[in-house]
Amino acid sequence: MHSVHTDQESVLRHPGYLNFAASRVLSSLAFQSMAVAMGWMIYDQTGSAFALGLVGFCQFLPMVILTFVVGQVADRLDRRRIGLVCQVVEGVTALVLALAAWQNMLSATGILIAVAILGTAQAFERPTMAALLPTVVPANLLQKSIATTTSMMQTALVIGPSLGGLLYGIDAVAPFALSFGLFLIASINVISIKMERLAPVRQPVTLQSVFAGVSFIRSKPVILGTISLDLFAVLLGGATALLPMFARDILHAGPWGLGLLRASPAIGAVVMSIYLARHPLKTGAGRKMFLAVAIFGVATIVFALSQNIALSIGALFVVGASDTISVVVRSSLVQLLTPDDMRGRVNAVNSLFIGTSNQLGEFESGMLAALLGPVMTGVVGGLGTIIVVLLWIRLFPDLVRVKTLTGE
Repeated sequence: MHSVHTDQESVLRHPGYLNFAASRVLSSLAFQSMAVAMGWMIYDQTGSAFALGLVGFCQFLPMVILTFVVGQVADRLDRRRIGLVCQVVEGVTALVLALAAWQNMLSATGILIAVAILGTAQAFERPTMAALLPTVVPANLLQKSIATTTSMMQTALVIGPSLGGLLYGIDAVAPFALSFGLFLIASINVISIKMERLAPVRQPVTLQSVFAGVSFIRSKPVILGTISLDLFAVLLGGATALLPMFARDILHAGPWGLGLLRASPAIGAVVMSIYLARHPLKTGAGRKMFLAVAIFGVATIVFALSQNIALSIGALFVVGASDTISVVVRSSLVQLLTPDDMRGRVNAVNSLFIGTSNQLGEFESGMLAALLGPVMTGVVGGLGTIIVVLLWIRLFPDLVRVKTLTGE
């Protein structure tokens, strides 16, 4: 226990890591604050589950289109500069949204265009920053830095939605203005990151190199199994896009209630990620991940059937805590088993899987809710998640047998 504490302290004292963490956390905080405001605003204007689904689709589409471009760029250019450009674009978008909201000129179409721009920037930023981390900290601190970053990012996911809902309740301009400032500070931090070691020598672009990330993942059943399990579980079980519907129509809560619902999974994730940073999965990591995803499905069903906001918040807490186990296992395996000269491409494909499960899951939930209603959508999704777990245990026995996250 003492050595864990010491390792964590040394990660936090690492100057390059502090700039890296600040950039990621502030960018996430800004994005989450805007997401709550945009979701509430578009549902308020349209009253449409379809429109909420389109928000997820507009984030997802750029990620699909750009995946292989992103991987090549992240493996060939200075990853800090890519992060800088992304955060500047996001900051300018936040500023434009703030001005449009101030002048009462922000339409549903305008919001969707902004979401598409933010989705494009995120498509570059997320895998690039993930690929950057192993060159910022020494190899012996990589696992600690992943766990600590996960904890910090989930804290941002707690504060961001709550802050976005609170500020939107006061003034529609406020969450966008705050996000502009946060993106600005994040961009200063990302360009200030000190590298522990240089990026690899750039190889020429070939058709083989473009698809190298996909080929590598296919050759590693453990990586393929963990990221595809996460893909289908969150694709089926994700109820985030429907939270404005649950908040207003079922639980009869306002923007504050929506902020609490959005923050609840992140609170659960923070608690779990702090626990995992102190108590790493030393035995049975694969089995524990499968159990956690099954619990994620059960908690999704409980949330869908709940008509009490306290029970809903509790169920979403469990959703976030269980999902974090999958996140830590997947992130650790991807980083530890991937050579540095391929991390950009592999993380781009991994980011596509994550984006598919989140954004396309929101689109799927919105479409299904328009047909079945939000409650049945949640129940069907939760049951689907449990079925996927049972199938994946049979399809990926190597993943079941994973014991530790040391790369052995």
